[in-house]
Amino acid sequence: MSASLYRSRLEARRKLRIEAERKAGDYRNRESAKRAEAAKARQAAARLKAASSVQSKLREADRREDEAAAAGKEASRWQSRASGYAKDESALMTRLVRAERDEANAAERRRKMDEQRATREDAAERARLRSRIEQTESEVRTALRTLRAPRSEKLRVLILGASSEGDLRVGREQKRIRAAVQSALHRDQIELDVRPAATTADLLDGITRFRPHVVHFSGHSSESLIVFEDEIDVPHEGVIVSATAFANAIGATDDPPLLVFLNSCHSASQAHNLVRDVAPFAIGMADTIEDADAITYSAQFYAAVANGQSIGAAHLSGRAALELSGLSGHDLPTLAHADDVDPSAAILVRPLAGEHS
Repeated sequence: MSASLYRSRLEARRKLRIEAERKAGDYRNRESAKRAEAAKARQAAARLKAASSVQSKLREADRREDEAAAAGKEASRWQSRASGYAKDESALMTRLVRAERDEANAAERRRKMDEQRATREDAAERARLRSRIEQTESEVRTALRTLRAPRSEKLRVLILGASSEGDLRVGREQKRIRAAVQSALHRDQIELDVRPAATTADLLDGITRFRPHVVHFSGHSSESLIVFEDEIDVPHEGVIVSATAFANAIGATDDPPLLVFLNSCHSASQAHNLVRDVAPFAIGMADTIEDADAITYSAQFYAAVANGQSIGAAHLSGRAALELSGLSGHDLPTLAHADDVDPSAAILVRPLAGEHS
C-alpha cells in the first residue's frame, strides 16, 4: 500500500476518533447532569412532609438515576470506539512510516540508477534512437486507428471494480453505469463486461478475451500504483500493481483499447502516461475524489457516450453533472489524449444503418 493511501486512511480514522471522543464527552456531561438532578430531587424529598410528595420526588430521583446510568453506558460505548480508532491510528501510523521509508529508499535507488545510466549512454545516440522510436510509434498508432475505424461493432466496455477492504462503493457505481447505458438512445450498441472484486487475472482475461474498446477501473490508486483484489473472501489490503505493469497488461493485445478510464484517486498522471504508451484517450483524477463525485461523473459520462456524444463532450457532461449537483470535485476528472486525435471528434457509439437516433 502506498504512503498516500495510508495517509488518507489515517486521516479518516482520526476524524472517527475525534467524533467518538466528542460523543463520549457529551454523554458523560449528560450523566453528570442527571445525577445532579437525582440528588436535588432526593434533597427535596427529605424536606417535604406529605408522603405523596415525598414519593413523587423519590420516583423522580430514580428516573434521573436511570437516565444517568443509560448516559454512562453510552459514554463508555463511545469511549471504547474511540480507543479502537486510536489503536487503528497507531497501527496505520506505523505502516505509514514504513511505507514512506520504503518509497524514499526506492526513489533513491532509482535516482542512482538513472545517474549511472546517464553517464554510460552517449547523448547523441540516445537522441537519434528516441527520434527513430517516436517516428515508428506514430506510424503504428496511425495504422491502428485507420484499421479499426471502419469496423461496425458494439462498443465493448470492461468495467473492473476493486475495494479489498470494502471502503468504496464500486458496486453502486457499476449499477449506476449500467442504468445510465440502459436508458440511453443507443443502448443496444454497447456491451458491458462488469467484474466486481476484480483481480489481476480479471484484467488480463478481460483484455485478451473480451477485447474491450474501453477499460474502466474503479478502486484505490496513486500517481504510480493501482490496487486490485486478491482471491480472498475476507477484507484484505489488496494486490498492489505498478502503473507500468498495469499499462503493459492493457497493451498486451492485438486490439488495444481506445479509452482507459481510471476512476480512482491521484490517477491523472497515469492517464497522461497511458495516452503516450497505450491508448489515444485516458481519463484520471487530479486528486482525491469522493465516492459520490466519482459515481456521478462516470454515470453521466457513459450516458453521454451511449447517447452518441463524443469523448470530449461526454467528459464535459460528466463534469457539469457534478457542478449541477453541488458536488465539490467537478474539476478533478481529467481527460488526456494523444496529439494526433481530437476528443470532440471521437464518437464511440454511432447508430447502425436503419436505427433512429
